[in-house]
Parts: sequence; C-alpha cells; structure tokens
Amino acid sequence: MTGTVVGVLRGGPSKEHEVSLKTGATMIAHLPADRFVVRDIYIDKSGQWHDRGRPVSPVQALQGVDAVLIGLHGEYGEDGQVQRLLEQQGIPFTGADSFSSFMAMHKALAKHKAEEMGLRVPRGVFIENRMQIIPGVKEAMQFMQPVIVKPVRWGSSVGITVAHGFQPVFDAVDSLINDGAGGVLVEELIKGTEATVGIVENLRSERYYALPTIEIVPPPRDFFSYEAKYSGASQEIVPGRFPRSVVEELSRAAQVMHEALGVRHYSRSDFIVSPKGIYYLETNTLPGMTPESLMPKSLAAVGITLPEFLTHLVDLSIHHG
Repeated sequence: MTGTVVGVLRGGPSKEHEVSLKTGATMIAHLPADRFVVRDIYIDKSGQWHDRGRPVSPVQALQGVDAVLIGLHGEYGEDGQVQRLLEQQGIPFTGADSFSSFMAMHKALAKHKAEEMGLRVPRGVFIENRMQIIPGVKEAMQFMQPVIVKPVRWGSSVGITVAHGFQPVFDAVDSLINDGAGGVLVEELIKGTEATVGIVENLRSERYYALPTIEIVPPPRDFFSYEAKYSGASQEIVPGRFPRSVVEELSRAAQVMHEALGVRHYSRSDFIVSPKGIYYLETNTLPGMTPESLMPKSLAAVGITLPEFLTHLVDLSIHHG
C-alpha cells in the first residue's frame, strides 16, 4: 500500500479532549484513502502518546510519518507545545508554527496585535497572577456591568463566564487562576451579533481565501458558550445575514489577523457586530472539525468537501511549509 503517510493527532491533555477526539475522528474518516495512509495517533489526558493502542514516545509515534494533521484543541495542542515538538522532528504539520500558535492562543497578546492593526477590540484588563486580582477587578468595575471573564489560553469558550459586580467577578477570576488558566481577561461585554470568518490559504487562486461569514445565534440569555457550541442549541446561519459592507469588513479583518499573527494554512477569527462597529475577539489556529463545528459548515456553503479541504491542508503543509 503506497501513499503519503498522515498522522492525525487527537485527544491531548486539555479541557477540550473530547472535542479533539471528534475532530480527529472526522479527519480520519474524510482523508481520501486513495491518496493517504492514515495513522491515528492518540494522546491521552496525561499527555502520553499512543500508536495503535500502545503507549509510545512521540518520536516512536511519528516514525515514518510524512505529515501531521493536528486535530488537537486547547492547551498543548494549540499553544505551540506540540508544534515545537514537530518542528524539532522536522515533520511537516498543518496549522500555525509554534510561535504563531502561542501568540494567537494567548487572547491578550492576540488582542494587542489586533489593536496594532487598527481593529476595534473590547476594553479589558489582563490579570496574570493572584497579586493582580484585586486591582484588576477594581479596574474592571469601571466598565459597564456585566463583564465577560475569560481564560487567556483555553478555547471552545471553556471557562468563560458573564459576571456582574465586584464579588462575582473576583470569584470568577480567582477560580480560573486556581485552575491554572495562566492569566485571565476581564472585558466589557459587547452587545451585538456574533460572527466568525474562516480563512484558507492558496485556495481558488487567492492567497487568503475568506469563507462565507457565519452568523451565530446563541440560545436566549446565553452567549456562544461551550454548551451552546456543542449541544446544537445555537443557530448558525451561513452565509450570515449581514449587509455587504459588514461582510467585506469581517472578511478583511479575518485576513488581516491571519497575516498579522503569522498563522498558516487556515484559521477562523471571531467577531461581534455591534451598533458601535465590529469588534475582534480572537483567532482560532486549529478550528474544530466536529459535526457541530463552524469551519465545515462554511466550507460546504461554497461547495468544498471535507476530503478536498483536508487534502489541501496536507498538501500545504508538505509543499508550502
């Protein structure tokens, strides 16, 4: 049996382990069998790698692999750690390199980069450790209440809460710091419509091809929380019901952040469309590929199948770095 050997990394020691298993399963199911020999590489919650059911070192798991499709989410998978390991082994992989992964995953750093690029961002306070909690929360009390409290290095809306007043905000921040969040952002809560735009490199003769904008309608009295994302309770409208000028601005902003963060191959940036303008929230360097995920929905809207897309990603990783 000949073909490019593609290792699919899934699982991992993050709070998004289960979502990653689904993303990896989707990747494995849709990689064309006539082109690729697929190797399912499972990483358990303790960070132990497994190949064909046996615990092995990363080096052993990657032996004979021509390219890696990263189906990991959250810390370790998206923050540059696994990317650094793959770089050391000289194995091509999909998505951002280790430095850009770290930059994009760290919401405070990505937000700072967005400001540098002239995009509008919510006002916020970055709290990095216990010493900063009280002064940070006091500063956040100057924002219109309620505020949104989010860990800077977790994805899929894990750990995000909406809180009102000093004690609830303090408790939310304190809990995240205790839980190893590595820093917390407390931001003004922007009222508006949530939107997301995927970018794919070198697709349809465009360097940064913007997929159709997705409009996200969470359940009443909820934001696009982890539960809203994966329970099917949210309504995702593709293409979003935005005026053309807003769609163009969203697409441009997603392209700007993809390039500014040095992201590779594909990404998905999230925004709030408010009466005051468009606010940048964050960029996902390894967008999910589960049946509930947004990227496959926007690909389908322009007639791109998952086998075509995954083949494109593997080819980008091998031929374009």
